Amino acid sequence: MPVRPFHLAIPVDDLGAARAFYADVLGCVEGRSSSTWVDFDFFGHQLVVHLVPPSSRAADAGRNAVDGDDVPAPHFGVVLDWAEWEAWAARLTAADVEFVIAPHVRFAGRVGEQGTMFFRDPAGNALELKAFRRPGELFAS
Repeated sequence: MPVRPFHLAIPVDDLGAARAFYADVLGCVEGRSSSTWVDFDFFGHQLVVHLVPPSSRAADAGRNAVDGDDVPAPHFGVVLDWAEWEAWAARLTAADVEFVIAPHVRFAGRVGEQGTMFFRDPAGNALELKAFRRPGELFAS
């Protein structure tokens, strides 16, 4: 099955802060926009940030224990190759991004071994960047 770009729309409470984070920190190219939303090219996928009042934003649904980490739910992100993941870990660390879960290897030596890191955008949306040691194990059980 061919890989197709996904579309994801998320709430933010400050378009300026969202633009600075997604464009300046993550390097996402901005596409179309209005006074209430902005499109970004998020690793080849369409991410749209929508301005919503803080009172209408849903709080975190919670956390889920995964291999010793408290993973925030909901979250979204992208699967990178290993070298890209390492480069992003260094880039985000150098940019003083505050990690919810710092870059590390999960499921070490097991099926699905992966590098993972979690952080939040200025509106509190949780993002994960990950890479699989063996990319063919993305959906392995």
